[in-house]
Amino acid sequence: MTAIDDIKQRIDLVDTVSQTVKLKRTGKNYIGFCPFHSNTRTPAFVVFPESQTWRCFGQCNEGGDLFGYVMKRDNLDFQETLKQLADKAGVVLKPQTPADIKQDQVRQTLTEVMESAQLFFRKQMLDTEPGRKALEYLHKRKLTNETIKIWGLGYAPDSWNQLLDHLLAKGYTRDLILKAGLLSQGEDGRVYDRFRDRLMFPIRNPYGKMAGFGGRVLNPDDVPKYLNSPATEVFDKGRLLYGLDLARAGMRSQDQAVIVEGYMDVIGLHQAGFNNAVSPMGTALTEAQFNLIKKITTNIILALDPDAAGQMATMRGLDTARKAMDQSEELTVNSKGLLQIERSLKADIRVTELPEGLDPDEIVLDDPDRWSEILNSAKPIINYVMDNLASGQDLSDPKIKREIADQVLPLLEDVASPIERDAYRLRLATLLRLDERTLVLSTNQVLRERSRSKRKQSEPTEVSSQIISLERRNRPLEEFTLINLLTEPESLYLINRALVSFGLPELTRVDFQYGDYQHLFDLLKSSLEQDEYEAIDYLELKTPEIEDIMKLPEKPASGQTEDQAKLFKDRLRTILHIRRNNIEDRLQEIYFLQNEADEQTYTSNEANVLYMDLIEARRRIDEALNSPETGGAGRARNVPGTYRKRRR
Repeated sequence: MTAIDDIKQRIDLVDTVSQTVKLKRTGKNYIGFCPFHSNTRTPAFVVFPESQTWRCFGQCNEGGDLFGYVMKRDNLDFQETLKQLADKAGVVLKPQTPADIKQDQVRQTLTEVMESAQLFFRKQMLDTEPGRKALEYLHKRKLTNETIKIWGLGYAPDSWNQLLDHLLAKGYTRDLILKAGLLSQGEDGRVYDRFRDRLMFPIRNPYGKMAGFGGRVLNPDDVPKYLNSPATEVFDKGRLLYGLDLARAGMRSQDQAVIVEGYMDVIGLHQAGFNNAVSPMGTALTEAQFNLIKKITTNIILALDPDAAGQMATMRGLDTARKAMDQSEELTVNSKGLLQIERSLKADIRVTELPEGLDPDEIVLDDPDRWSEILNSAKPIINYVMDNLASGQDLSDPKIKREIADQVLPLLEDVASPIERDAYRLRLATLLRLDERTLVLSTNQVLRERSRSKRKQSEPTEVSSQIISLERRNRPLEEFTLINLLTEPESLYLINRALVSFGLPELTRVDFQYGDYQHLFDLLKSSLEQDEYEAIDYLELKTPEIEDIMKLPEKPASGQTEDQAKLFKDRLRTILHIRRNNIEDRLQEIYFLQNEADEQTYTSNEANVLYMDLIEARRRIDEALNSPETGGAGRARNVPGTYRKRRR
């Protein structure tokens, strides 16, 4: 029994899902609202206890097993999920590969070097005369000694080598210190301290481990004002948020995140009790940063500078947030069985209006109540965009009106409530001095149809589980496929050529329903894409990782041969059956959703298109299964013959 199988035996999927989803038993299965998209009307998330699998029949249209669920729920990769579930189940995993161990050791050592640097900077600020000016600056900004200690603030001395000498004396090598981003290197190869005469802000990852530093000048004539660590194995500023390690609890308890611009803003807000603030460290907000936030909360307030640059950054941030927060379509079923598409932004994003010339930390440390008022009066994203675009514009100019309307109207699709959507449209019409009917005519037809159908809705009904309870037949087929591909990875090329010859797409990880098997396919692809080793040799290095999931067969004894032509046909037929089973499941889903519809709508038409596409794909699969190239008796096609084993 593999570690994967052992874990699945010890951990019940229903219990795991029930930790975050309220499930109701319906027959043999359980049903609830999908945790991966916003939907409070129609429960369309089904857990099948017998097969220990799950499926969303709403917007996600995804499914999988225990591993797939935890990976998606916690946004983890397979190895992280494996470790987490193994710890929970009390399953001992096999040791990491030498490469994995080496990489972990490098990261750990880099973290240790930066921890030593942080202590050095702190000591310099507290115990040296030059560092006194940094401490005085922090006190002038009304930070307490306790706050300074919590955030680990320090001072980098005005020296070219003081930190370098200190770390060398601790036993760290010059190359390691350079790799940690604490040194800079000149064209002549000489290295020197990267941070000099700066107030130092330790930057930690979401779990509190050191990742890098930010340094602020104390001499106003020095440039740049802020200097961050360079990109390293543990520091990528586009994937980190300053203060997130200390803000996680506050963000979760308040169900809200406040994004401000600088280090001092974050620290000042936390000191005043507003412990849900984070900062992007002077960079443009990225989708990766919003992805960190949405794991904790989907209620976000942007509190960036009110100047022109800050307003531009806010507008960019709003656009990035909309992308990161999964603006998408959701297939729902109303009480009448009518299929429809709902769009909504899976977040409440608002923008504050800060007083000119004042930073958040200045406001909150002077008057915490005033900061609370600013947050409470934060504008919804649509109102902010309206006001920002209209500011300073000649609203009597028809061209200006059109440009503003063209940018605002698409945002209405983010709004789930038709009442709110109508209110925003009325506000825009008033702002632009237009007849609201003009804006209505400019709105997307799909949006209007959705609004009308939603206004007709009555109370939702529970989704029946009778049709969607499907037997998962693919696991042994997926296992057979992967065993063969992992033992002869180059055969994937021939498999894909054969599939394409039948008018079918190449094999991908989506063809596999189980999270662990998807991971194995990723390893297979990696073996073929890397160029350091032969594919089979690369996979041999990954043997412990593979055998955590399945046991590969022993290599054939010398002189033992296989019928390569028959083996190729067996592999191809297996993959075709996997796909056919998946199609049958999808057709069952569509049947379930369409069976209750009482009229043709945009949504049902879309479903019909999907239905016809699936029927065509099934026809091509049946044709392939019936061809001589796969062992059938039909007409032969130009499909590759046998797979020739690679010379060793």
